[in-house]
Amino acid sequence: MKSYKKVLLAVTAAMVFSAPALADKLRIGTEGAYPPFNMIDSSGEVTGFDLDIAKALCERMGAECSVVISDWDGIIPALNTRRFDFLVASMSITEEREQAVDFTMPYYTNKLQFVAPKKSEFGVDEESLDGKTIGAQRATIAGQWLEENMGDVVDIRLYDTQENAYLDMNAGRIDGVLADAFVQYEWLQSEAGENFEFKGEPVFSNDKIGIAVRKGDPLRERLNEALQEIVDDGTYAEINAKYFPFSIY
Repeated sequence: MKSYKKVLLAVTAAMVFSAPALADKLRIGTEGAYPPFNMIDSSGEVTGFDLDIAKALCERMGAECSVVISDWDGIIPALNTRRFDFLVASMSITEEREQAVDFTMPYYTNKLQFVAPKKSEFGVDEESLDGKTIGAQRATIAGQWLEENMGDVVDIRLYDTQENAYLDMNAGRIDGVLADAFVQYEWLQSEAGENFEFKGEPVFSNDKIGIAVRKGDPLRERLNEALQEIVDDGTYAEINAKYFPFSIY
């Protein structure tokens, strides 16, 4: 009986001490339609700033991570129904969203700015915008800002993806687009955006972007610790420089 107990204790101890060495298996949720932050490349791989940050965090946490794509409109419900474990999709931290999920510390700070054709007379004051048709992505801070601040001034068109808003502006169906300045910056560098430009100064400059987890999930603190580590050791700056010639932290 003594030898059996010793064997049992040895096996139990081995299990306890080896458990931390086993990698977590975590799923990253993202949209895949918001370049340069998250997009699907020609080989079908999900790439972008958000994914590079997420993968760096997984490495710091010793986690084995996979990626799950979700439409933007249903991305928080997808998190809460456990389709994935944490959400890295350039999501703004808002009071409304904080009722449904918990956020980490911000991993970058966003601005909202208008883009319109270079040749257009496009001011960002109410008088100049009166009667214009402005596009934004649905369920975003940009769409919310338009509804709250310009709802009785402009005709607002909301789109399922940012790309579809740009397509309509290119076709002349809308006069301008309000969106994240860093997303707009990327698009303006492309062939599709060469005839467009920023108009005016950012209308909102303190949009904090966080990683979302389910309410009460201790994963939030692990992500915060890992995020601080990649900021402190320069990994974040390396990822930032891959996408932008300026800091977005």
